[in-house]
Amino acid sequence: MEKILVVHAASEGTYGSPRICQSLRAAGIPVGQKRIARLMRAHGIRARAAKLYHPNPGTHAFFLGIPNRAQNHLPTAPDQVWVGDITYLRLGEGWLYLAVVMDRYSRRLVGWSFGLHKDAALTRRALDHAVARRHPPAGLIFHTDRGIEYAAYEFRTRLAALGIVQSMNRRGRPTDNAHMESFFHSMKSDVIHGRRFEHRVELEGVVRRYIAFYNRRRLHSSLDYRSPLAYERDAA
Repeated sequence: MEKILVVHAASEGTYGSPRICQSLRAAGIPVGQKRIARLMRAHGIRARAAKLYHPNPGTHAFFLGIPNRAQNHLPTAPDQVWVGDITYLRLGEGWLYLAVVMDRYSRRLVGWSFGLHKDAALTRRALDHAVARRHPPAGLIFHTDRGIEYAAYEFRTRLAALGIVQSMNRRGRPTDNAHMESFFHSMKSDVIHGRRFEHRVELEGVVRRYIAFYNRRRLHSSLDYRSPLAYERDAA
């Protein structure tokens, strides 16, 4: 039931048993849709009724106009391809959102931000943090999923001003951003799951310490069992 509540809350209350079932299965949790539906009924959890949808041709055209530019671009040095994503962290009875920017070449986390709202301001703060720390050259590819937090005018304008090229997952292919998903899975497994955080300062402190550990000391099999920082130093 706890896992059902997490997925339901992350969907802003819009997921019913079919989508929750698929989400949990994708996370490696073997469960049947009938069992989820039974638990949801027993606890009074249900999907929020859908609102009337009015197609926006401009929005659809925008999304279709941004290809996955990172798909066939294998970086050969830092600051050629960055990837970004957002995850949610349980805080008391609510949620704290974490936006992260990773250098795909070294898996090094170069920027992050916390917020109580999942919006473009959150993703822009993470981007600005990364830019202030790394000063990337124009032409850098920044790859994300197709969330509105990355498609918003505020975020797109900032990318353009920095000379950063935007890239997004292909439609229906969330695994295009697997590097970020892998980091979130590792972080939550290592320091989040099984713990309860009531205060934002405590939760942010745990995440910041883990990011430092991840960058400086955590060994990655894809980096020949070196940390991201060591990998960048060796390459330099």
